[in-house]
Amino acid sequence: MPVKYQLIKRDKETRARVGMLETPHGRIETPVFMPVGTQATVKTITPEELKDLRAEIILSNTYHLYLRPGHDLVREAGGLHRFMNWDRPILTDSGGFQVFSLNGLRKISDEGVEFRSHIDGSSHFFSPEKVMEIEMALGSDIAMAFDECVPYPCTYEEGVKGVERTTAWARRCKAAHHHSKQALFGIVQGSTFRDLRERSAREITELGFPGYAVGGLSVGEPKPLMYEVLDYTVPLLPQDKPRYLMGVGSPDCLVEGVARGIDMFDCVLPTRIARNGTVFVPEGKLVIRNAEYARDFSPLDADCGCYACRNYSRAYIRHLIKANEVLGIRLTTIHNLHFLVSLMKRIRAAINENRFQEFRREFYARFKL
Repeated sequence: MPVKYQLIKRDKETRARVGMLETPHGRIETPVFMPVGTQATVKTITPEELKDLRAEIILSNTYHLYLRPGHDLVREAGGLHRFMNWDRPILTDSGGFQVFSLNGLRKISDEGVEFRSHIDGSSHFFSPEKVMEIEMALGSDIAMAFDECVPYPCTYEEGVKGVERTTAWARRCKAAHHHSKQALFGIVQGSTFRDLRERSAREITELGFPGYAVGGLSVGEPKPLMYEVLDYTVPLLPQDKPRYLMGVGSPDCLVEGVARGIDMFDCVLPTRIARNGTVFVPEGKLVIRNAEYARDFSPLDADCGCYACRNYSRAYIRHLIKANEVLGIRLTTIHNLHFLVSLMKRIRAAINENRFQEFRREFYARFKL
């Protein structure tokens, strides 16, 4: 198998757990947050800076890389790792979420999705087989199956159709996938309908993937509802396989996802809000562009050891952001990713030391939503 998962430690009071995921490009300690490198780059920072942050794995986007520069070019370059100079693990999503979010630019059928490029309006078609062709050309360590992510809210009938297509497409993906150094993960859908989530989990796990994702959440539903879905969905996934919650990255959601047995997370949130001048701190979010920080010469977070906090003040970073200087958003991005990578490290330590619930209480004593 191209990836192997080892369960190392379980929390006694929750479903939180620590594991080790072995891939062709290195080991990953879980639970883990994966920075998003949509177009073969995590916006504004280099692979070397990601390593300094102790990022172990990143995510890249199949849809965007297919449109630009093209998967054939990436394959010619020697695969995504060589193309972007990143020698650690990479996970590629299937592009399904991006295609389905195009709304008026796409048409879904049982065969696949016909869509028009958001770049130039050109027409394209994604079938499960085509998506596998693209992901194998990219050469990521972990590839995600092509699925249908229904919107929230949706009707029960829409949820049923999404589950049916997701299962049918997962079978086709598995049949088409033949990359010996790439693992293919399945995705559980079902919106917020418990019976559909149970059906999807049963059908997808029966296909025997080496890892499983919970998709279709963090698409507009309230957080308590997302947690409720995880409460009854995660226990249906195999204990000896990694579990991935797609598109979730706020600090509180990471803590709650871990408590429910999730091992892997990704989200554009930390880099997106960084570009808007907002950073994570232990108390929640700090909007550094606000006037109150114009003469604040303390670091973003006095307890943070990231490059930005070691070297620059809130006042300076605010000045850069207000002046539209690129260094400003580089520093806020470095800080936010460091915050989440460090959070996951502290979570793993708490689980290993049998104090995860204590950590959870201390986290919420400071962190305000």
